[in-house]
Amino acid sequence: MPLKQKPTGKLISFEGSEGSGKSTQIARLAAHFQKLQRDVISTREPGGTEIGEQVRGIIVHNSRGDEMCAETELLLFAAARAQLVREVIAPALSRGTIVLSDRFLDSSTVYQGIGRNLAADPVNQINRFAVGNVMPDLTIVIDVPEEVSLARLKQRASDVPDRMERENIGFYRKVREGYLVLAKGMPERFVVIDGTKSEDVIEKKIWAEVQARVK
Repeated sequence: MPLKQKPTGKLISFEGSEGSGKSTQIARLAAHFQKLQRDVISTREPGGTEIGEQVRGIIVHNSRGDEMCAETELLLFAAARAQLVREVIAPALSRGTIVLSDRFLDSSTVYQGIGRNLAADPVNQINRFAVGNVMPDLTIVIDVPEEVSLARLKQRASDVPDRMERENIGFYRKVREGYLVLAKGMPERFVVIDGTKSEDVIEKKIWAEVQARVK
């Protein structure tokens, strides 16, 4: 579903490896917009809609998930994303809302394309089919070394690791490198933030970038 008119809202996506701190910084950025009395919503991938959350359960928590092939994983992510764009993101942008998304199409480019070694052309075609003409105005990559990512995941002692969290250090190294390559190739949309700094420092850097880049 293409947007019928130029949206007045803004879409800011957050990317990075597991444990990079995206959720924390999304909440903090939302608070900044709320102080300015801007309408802001937060969402996540996969998920964000009733259908998307059911797809998330299949991707993340299915008991046979380790048998899932890379192509199936890619298409499930795209299905949840297509629903999220049409049900939540596109209408919100049309209303002038700021949308903060915990992951968007770049996750598939990196996780399934680079991490799972799927060919770039079909991944890109599926991504664009899922999102239509809805693209982020700004993508914030919170960058952490793969060792830090895995260490933070181990600290989540009360949680049962999902499929993505059970990956090995080699997979996370490819994911990190993939994000850095994307960001270098599209500096007009991407900004890379050092995720090893304190939460307060990261928050300040993100807010400064948002103020400079998102009008």
